[in-house]
Parts: sequence; C-alpha cells; structure tokens
Amino acid sequence: MSINQIKIFSGNANPLLAQEICDYLSLPLGRASVRTFSDGEVYVEIGENVRGADVFVIQPTCPPVDHNMMELLIMVDALRRASARRITAVLPYYGYARQDRKAAPRVPISAKLVADIITVAGARRVLAMDLHAAQIQGFFSIPVDHLFAAPVLLKYLKKKFTKNVVMVSPDAGGVERTRAFAKRLGAGLAIIDKRRERPNESHVMNIIGDVKGKIAIILDDMVDTAGTLCKATDALKEHGAKEIHACATHPVLSGPAIDRIKESVLESLVVTNTIPLSEEAKKINKIEVLSVSDLLGEAIKRIHNDDSVSLLFV
Repeated sequence: MSINQIKIFSGNANPLLAQEICDYLSLPLGRASVRTFSDGEVYVEIGENVRGADVFVIQPTCPPVDHNMMELLIMVDALRRASARRITAVLPYYGYARQDRKAAPRVPISAKLVADIITVAGARRVLAMDLHAAQIQGFFSIPVDHLFAAPVLLKYLKKKFTKNVVMVSPDAGGVERTRAFAKRLGAGLAIIDKRRERPNESHVMNIIGDVKGKIAIILDDMVDTAGTLCKATDALKEHGAKEIHACATHPVLSGPAIDRIKESVLESLVVTNTIPLSEEAKKINKIEVLSVSDLLGEAIKRIHNDDSVSLLFV
C-alpha cells in the first residue's frame, strides 16, 4: 500500500472510529477543519495536499443525521475541488436507509435521494456496513462495497455462548441474516411475527420456534428506539426463554431507547462502534461495544489495492 497515495479523513460523526482505522492501516488521520458557523452552516477546510490521492472519508450519517450528512457532502465537495483522484464515502451507518420504498402513497424514497446527493457531491465509490436493505446498493450509480459486521459479532458470540442457544429474528425481514448466524453457531432459530402500526412502533403477535429453557439471542441490524427489541424480549420471557440477549450492528438508541433498555429484562446488548454511544448509553452495564475498525481498515486497504473485498466474508 502506498502511503503517499492513500489518505483518510473524518468528519465529526465518529472520529474515534476513524482514528482506530488509521491505526490499523498505520496511517495518519488527514488534517481537516470541519466546523459550524454561528448560523449553523457547515464549513470545511482540507489542511493538506490531496491532489491525485485515493481519499476515504469516514462519516456515518447517524444522529444528528442531517448535520452529519452535510459534513460528508461538503467534505467530499472540498476534496473533489482539491483534485483528489478518487473519493470513497465510508458510511459505517447509512442514514435514511429505512426509507427505501414507497410504503404508502405520496411518500419519498429518501434512501435513493441520499444516494443521488452523495454521488453528485463527488463520491466515486461507497463503502457501507450492514445496510438496512441490500437493494440500497442499487440506488447508487457508482460502485458500492457492502460489508457485514457478522465476523466480529460471531467471534464474540462463539466465545460467550457455547450451548443451548436459539437465534431470534425480530421480524420476517431478518430471517436470512439470523439463519446464517444460527448455522455458524450451531444454534436453533426462532422468528417473531410482529405487526407495525406506525413508524418506531410495533406489536409482537407470535413466536415461531422453540425458545423455552434456552438462551435466546435477538439479532437485528440496528436498535433505534428499542421498542421492537423490548417487546420481543417480553414475548420471549413469556414463552419461557431462560436468558435473553441481543446483538445489533448499529446502536442508534434514540428517544426512549436508553430507559427502555434499562427497564427491560434484557441481560445484555452487544453492538459495534459504527455509531458512537452517547454518554448516557455508556453508563449502562448491559451494553457492550465491539470494534469494526479492523474490518473497515482491511476493506479500505483492499479497495485501494484493487483486491477482492468479498473474500473477507468467505
């Protein structure tokens, strides 16, 4: 890898993750001033030469979503105007991903709109992790490398839980992901049948599969308000689960999520550092954070060297 040709920059969304990735690659974090004027406008100034460089901008579009999105777009524009050879937007978490289809009349497909904006700003490649829906890759007209946190989560689960485990999908959409985990762990599979009346609200209807007397591990791509997670936890407890744990890639943890997790019978919640935890969330002993910096760093190195990224998941 040519140190002179690859540069890593970060906005203010998750600078600690960016630094960990740089440590893995033995590279310095690129110098950039990313600040906000008193009226709320984002201002970016790149502090070093990037002409002809292969540049990676690490910026999850997590809360505050719109502000972090603008930081990303303006950084990409600044790098493009500074004659970077190629700009890759590294999105450990892709905001607006849940608005990926017309679920009702006269609503937007915001995930597609965001993909268009990132492309127009000047990104020529996207590196994302655990997209809410795989079809979002097709919303971009530029190459997308889609990573999965599965290797990191599976390594933890194999060490922590050795027997009597059942993997639980919180909805029908997550069955494929949960089945893959269950197969790797030699565990059982259960599915929660839920009905969602409105955004961020769900009602558990039934549990398909045997969870009685077993260690149930709920698997999801993200935890937002934790409503689905906590209702699933209650339902599993009612059906006789011995222990209930959960793991998810993205700890959005918005609104009442922290209080819900505190009050639930959930014994642990394992997440990754795609999104930084709030100070309040850091105080909860139930939450454990795993790092995906090595995985992202290896993917960045492979993209730069034109090597296969998919081989990371064979």
